[in-house]
Amino acid sequence: MENKGMRVLVHASAFFAPYLVPIIVFLIADDELVKRVSIQAVLFQLVIGVLIWISVIFSALLIGIPFLIGFGLMWFIVPIIGIIKSLSGEHYEYPIVKGFF
Repeated sequence: MENKGMRVLVHASAFFAPYLVPIIVFLIADDELVKRVSIQAVLFQLVIGVLIWISVIFSALLIGIPFLIGFGLMWFIVPIIGIIKSLSGEHYEYPIVKGFF
């Protein structure tokens, strides 16, 4: 599979296997860009999952509801932007974790 296809697969895996597919792609990929995208995808899923759970806890106090909505939308929209950018041949970095890798 070409690099563009693997990047699209990593971004799209957020909806069906957010941890498994990027880890497998990281292990089998030769291209450093694909490895970087797969690490960012796993880190993004971990961070957004923690943020959503913290928002759920604070939703009992009615403080976390706006954050829960925002992080939920972010979990859904960010991978779609990554898919679109990868299909057009551009490189996309996840917004929360781009400074780490």
